[in-house]
Amino acid sequence: MLSRSCFNLLNLDDYSIDRTRIPRVISVPGIISEFEDVGNAESPESDAVSSVSQERRIVVANRLPLKACRDSSADGKKWWFDWDKDALVLQLRDGFPSDVEVVYVGCLGVEIDPSEQEEVAQLLFDKFKCVPTFLPLDLINKFYHGFCKHYLWALFHYMLPLTPNHGVRFDKDMWQAYVSANKVFADKVMEVINPDEDYVWIHDYHLMVLPTFLRKRYHRIKLGFFLHSPFPSSEIYRTLPVREEILRALLNCDLIGFHTFDYARHFLSCCSRMLGLDYQSKRGYIGLDYYGRTVSIKILPVGIHMGQIKSVMSLPDTAEKIKELMREYHGKTVFLGVDDLDMFKGISLKFMAFGLLLDENPMYRGNVVLIQIMNAPRSRGTDIQEVHDEINKVACD
Repeated sequence: MLSRSCFNLLNLDDYSIDRTRIPRVISVPGIISEFEDVGNAESPESDAVSSVSQERRIVVANRLPLKACRDSSADGKKWWFDWDKDALVLQLRDGFPSDVEVVYVGCLGVEIDPSEQEEVAQLLFDKFKCVPTFLPLDLINKFYHGFCKHYLWALFHYMLPLTPNHGVRFDKDMWQAYVSANKVFADKVMEVINPDEDYVWIHDYHLMVLPTFLRKRYHRIKLGFFLHSPFPSSEIYRTLPVREEILRALLNCDLIGFHTFDYARHFLSCCSRMLGLDYQSKRGYIGLDYYGRTVSIKILPVGIHMGQIKSVMSLPDTAEKIKELMREYHGKTVFLGVDDLDMFKGISLKFMAFGLLLDENPMYRGNVVLIQIMNAPRSRGTDIQEVHDEINKVACD
């Protein structure tokens, strides 16, 4: 039986966007026919797809684990792509068996001219097994910079828009853009999936309604979701006008993963209080019964990829940088901080704590150094500039 969320989100996907699809980029054996629109998925042929039999993992995230730039040697007319070894979703490959093929679906992070999109899509699939999702700039602004970063990101970190001038209030247009963007991601997954063999792993709060579109299209699809951010308590989450739609969409997965037990507990509490669902917990297993399916809830803390760290440490450039720092700070204790420029990273609080350390322990003055590296912000707006100004002010005091 399909959940109600399979239907209600389709009514919101009315964003003005060109639905013309790029020709199939599949270069594996088998024939994949053109799929009908997801709304026509009730037919018995809904699950009829390619005869590809190799087991695969389809990893879906907002950003592909790729770096992209124009090739200067070709008069700036050709694109150059390479793996972004710092991308978290790329590290997931090491957790899969060596004989499992991994396909990535996501955005590139750079704007590709429509006339180049077909060529770029073919190149990325042939060389990297990546399927790019091309979103119009206006949709990106409302979906990512609007609903995701200014609304969901703040809400999931317990920041509520208490006044018209404090925070971003819920905007229906941004919500519709969020749903429409998730529908575009679903279309790209449908281009490559073999639902009887493949496992789809969706990542983070950008794509929380994607499971609805995929479950609607393929009843037997194997879906997993992992949330890389906190999940707030029910008292905070209940302020979200589309709280039930998102919960029901996530429950279209077979497995939902969280960083900590607290985040999972908050999610279960929301499902209980807002949807009236009960869950079972036995010997570490947590399951939610939802429309005839059992949704597994897992606590999956993200670890540190020691192999990646050792690889970077062994580079000649790293060794040279270490020597440079040792010469510059010889005899001193060095504290290192690496954070994104974001209001929730607490960089200014770190500076204040470091200043308090020096005030209360005069013997450390001149003997300890704090080096702070700030990565570029992932969002934009006045709040980012305010955070930047606050950090500079605290650092100069």
